[in-house]
Order: sequence, then C-alpha cells, then structure tokens
Amino acid sequence: MSITINLYYTGKNGDARKFAEEMVSSGIVSAVRAEAGNEKYEYFFPMDDAETVLLIDRWQNQEALDIHHKSALMAQIAALREKYKLKLRVERYVDEKE
Repeated sequence: MSITINLYYTGKNGDARKFAEEMVSSGIVSAVRAEAGNEKYEYFFPMDDAETVLLIDRWQNQEALDIHHKSALMAQIAALREKYKLKLRVERYVDEKE
C-alpha cells in the first residue's frame, strides 16, 4: 500500500513559490526525502494558478507517514507555511496492493 498526498499551498504575491524555494534551499526537502518510507516529495507549479504550489508527497504506508508527521521537520514546515501565510488544501489517495 502506498499513500499519495497532494498538498496545494496558496498565497499572495508569489509567496507559495517562495515557500517552495525556501523548503529546498533550507534542506528540508532533502531531509524529508531521506526519511524511511518516503517515495516522493516533489513540487509542481500549476499553469493556470500562479499563486499555488502543488506538493506531491508519497509514502510507503501509514506508519511511515505517521512517523513523518511526528518529526521535527513538521514544525519547520509549519513555521515556513506561517511565515508565508499560506492556505493549505489536501487530497489523499491510497493505492491498495493485492
């Protein structure tokens, strides 16, 4: 089973893009990608919405995701989200393997 989460960060005046850039430059993205169970952590920029950034976040299972949510990285991510005053919309998808 894999869990894919689409996180849409929306701001004003390019702040969502600045958030994503700081996530990369600060090393947070590399740290998340190195966590056990992370399969994908990648940002995309919608063509029709310059004020939104899409993060596709994929984990091997719920346990890996729970560990990530309890990590110190989550506090850093939350602080950056607050710094840039971003709104967040979340979609969650679960792939069931037979």
